[in-house]
Amino acid sequence: MISPDEARSYVLSQCRPLGVVEVAVADALGMVLAAPVHAREAVPPFVNSSMDGYALRSQDVATVPARLRVVAEVMAGDDPSAVFVGPGEAARVMTGGVIPQGADAVCMVERTRGDGAGWVVIEDAVRAGTSVRPAGDDLAAGEQVFDAGEQIGAAHLGVLVSAGAERVLAYRTPRAGVISTGDELVSGPGPLPPGKIRDGNRPSLLARLKADGFGAVDLGQAPDEMGALEAMLERAAADCDAVLTSGGVSVGDRDLVKIVLEKLGGTTARWLQVAVKPAKPFAFAVLPLGRGVPVFGLPGNPVSALVSYELFARPALRLMAGHRNLGRPVLEVTAAEDLRREPDGRLHLVRAVLSPGEGGHLEARSSGRQGSHQLSALAHANALVLLPDGTGVASGAKVKAWLLDTGPLAPAGAGVIA
Repeated sequence: MISPDEARSYVLSQCRPLGVVEVAVADALGMVLAAPVHAREAVPPFVNSSMDGYALRSQDVATVPARLRVVAEVMAGDDPSAVFVGPGEAARVMTGGVIPQGADAVCMVERTRGDGAGWVVIEDAVRAGTSVRPAGDDLAAGEQVFDAGEQIGAAHLGVLVSAGAERVLAYRTPRAGVISTGDELVSGPGPLPPGKIRDGNRPSLLARLKADGFGAVDLGQAPDEMGALEAMLERAAADCDAVLTSGGVSVGDRDLVKIVLEKLGGTTARWLQVAVKPAKPFAFAVLPLGRGVPVFGLPGNPVSALVSYELFARPALRLMAGHRNLGRPVLEVTAAEDLRREPDGRLHLVRAVLSPGEGGHLEARSSGRQGSHQLSALAHANALVLLPDGTGVASGAKVKAWLLDTGPLAPAGAGVIA
């Protein structure tokens, strides 16, 4: 057997980032920058107020209360270039409004009161710069906004647009095709014929690809027949950047995927027995057709297919998309119950639920039955606990956990922050 790290290292050595494309900022969500981005404009572009209030000269309110004459009103978006605040004067200003010439501070409206038409009483002394945002307070014109390798999220889009960016250079997001193999599989509704099972792997893998930000292409189901499988893989390699198959990689008489990959992939093909449970069998090849497309031969058992995706396909696809951090977070947590296993020379990945215990420390509990065909426990899990070869750990022991989903760790309640 080969260790998971060795298998993953080989897979990653055969993959490369895809080409760089120029895209509109609005279309860059989820993509990885291929070049640094610099601000074309200062953010904010002018000196403005951070409060609704009155722009004034701080020296005029050194002694309060102070009565000032209101000479103008400046709304957000107004051009106050003709306004000047002189001694004993103030201008009504709204949040985001330009600070008129002559003023050097803003007193919030809550600390003022009107005193007849055209006059205001300032009740608080304010120092120069109070509630004033300088031009370029967030970003200066020409300043580097983001470096290459950074993934564009929602806040990144807002920053880029605010800084005047219209287009960015980013790595192309891979399109991965998914094929299920096996004559025993049935898709769609209706009663199951004898000896058949429903194909849950393809929908699960397609959903996982989409959730991870990759393009997902449903390539359908392949029969257990060499010629048909070979033709499907060749078509898939011509149309996709990567291909995921499930089934056909174990030691059965009709496990044909590994054989076809050896034929099509030449020296790149590997059929591996990985020292991990679940997801022991795994096949891989880079098809020489077209662009050189990696094919990930995942196991057929539902849990093994998704775990093998996490171990090998997801890191490789992230590398192809330009990511620098390829894995998921690994945390040290406390076992909240005995987590037992049998020695077998393999790393066991236990489907588990992480939840905050006393003092906020994360605790791990098994999410259910651990058979490689029992997908429901993985559906309930938000982590995989890593149990090295041996007999497992007792309750209270420290263990490492591979965090799959942060959602279940969110506090209960509608947006309540404890």
